[in-house]
Amino acid sequence: MLTTLLILWPLVGAAILLALDARFAKPWALTVSLIELVLTIVTVAQFQPDATTQFVVNYPWVASLGINFYVGIDGISMLLVILTTVLTPLIILSSFKNSYEKHISFYSLILFMEMALVGVFVALDGFLFYIFWEMALIPIYFICLRWGGVNRGAVTLKFFIYTLAGSLVMLVGLIYLYYQTPGEHSFAVEALYAAGQNLPASTQSLIFWAMFLAFAIKMPVFPFHTWQPDTYHTSPTQGTMLLSGIMLKMGIFGVIRWLLPVVPQGVNEWASTAIILSVIGIVYASCLAIVQKDLKRLIAYSSIAHVGLIAAGLFTLNKIGMQGAMIQMISHGIVVVGLWYIIDIIFSRTTTQEIASLGGIRNSAPIFTTVFVVIMLGSVALPLTSGFVGEFLLINSVFQFNNIIGAVAGLTMILGAVYMLRSFQQTMLGEANVRTQNFIDLGLNEKLVLYPIVVMVILIGVYPAPLLKISEAAVNNLHQILTNYQALSQ
Repeated sequence: MLTTLLILWPLVGAAILLALDARFAKPWALTVSLIELVLTIVTVAQFQPDATTQFVVNYPWVASLGINFYVGIDGISMLLVILTTVLTPLIILSSFKNSYEKHISFYSLILFMEMALVGVFVALDGFLFYIFWEMALIPIYFICLRWGGVNRGAVTLKFFIYTLAGSLVMLVGLIYLYYQTPGEHSFAVEALYAAGQNLPASTQSLIFWAMFLAFAIKMPVFPFHTWQPDTYHTSPTQGTMLLSGIMLKMGIFGVIRWLLPVVPQGVNEWASTAIILSVIGIVYASCLAIVQKDLKRLIAYSSIAHVGLIAAGLFTLNKIGMQGAMIQMISHGIVVVGLWYIIDIIFSRTTTQEIASLGGIRNSAPIFTTVFVVIMLGSVALPLTSGFVGEFLLINSVFQFNNIIGAVAGLTMILGAVYMLRSFQQTMLGEANVRTQNFIDLGLNEKLVLYPIVVMVILIGVYPAPLLKISEAAVNNLHQILTNYQALSQ
């Protein structure tokens, strides 16, 4: 029942919002998202951190085709539901100082997207997973198209075509697996696992690429990333937060739930290729981030680098890498939402995102500068911040896979420090100018968004054990599936 509530409540809230007076749109959207967070807290309180799937709901939907409304939560999906329901209220609250035209539609789309994201993370039926996957694309497309910046039409169309094309290829892979299930065909996750694992190696490789393409585009992984910088730059701040803070985690989750255990032999065949592509993306995106003159583009490229490390660690197929991917997904989501909001605040006060046009902000905004420091240090993975826990585990796993590749992947921390510290220096330090001399420090609403982010960055860095415990058993179970298959295939 809790799983169904987690899916349906944001949808109900969005529908009610459409009937409300415009004055109540912001507080109602925030209330709905906070109630969703409370439902998540209740779910976490009842969750047992073992390898089982809990809060399962399984009802026939299209019984003749073996499609069920089949949802449930294990340790892996639990972390991503937590991330989604923690960040959504902060994203909504961050928009309160903005005045969006037709904002009822704006907040309805955010709540609709929250519903779809939760659905992606709890779906245990392949077709249902695909439905939620596509449903998550619809609201973000309209958010970017309606409230985006210059050239938003062409940029959003490119984003839509990229992601839709990948999704359709994934659907072909799912349908093929469906027809390999015995007897009355089924999209149930267990049936697809069994069907995929029994396929010959050549077929598993084809399924691997059909699925991996969709997930690689969504993350994105090099060279499937070209839609991302323009989309992040053009989208309204809250759209960019949804895209980078939560939506890209759909791709990583897809690899974990719907790729690694489905075609393990195909994964064994192509994991090295995926790791190499991911590591190339780390260096490529980091170098581009260093030369960016616009803060928003800098963070967009840094996101590609961080996700590249997550993907590389995940495809090492060891427990350290998988656990590192889980904790780093949480950290990246929290940190990147904080960074986007910091850039939004800078733009709202100075009307520019150009690094060269800023400087000296710390002179008039010490609280804002301190918050920026903490979130930035989380991004560069300083010990005792959230970023360090995940990146340490991920780099460790890549080193175990290959020393040279591990050393190259480790550049993400060095290069990340270069572009983040330099951007901080050029925007916050030095002499103030006409744009920044009257920079106003954080207001109450801005503190309500950024202070929880700062607390989470520090708390996860100091004491990550509760989050690691939630996913540990599920990760161990996934690793055991892969290990057993490798042993049988040798």
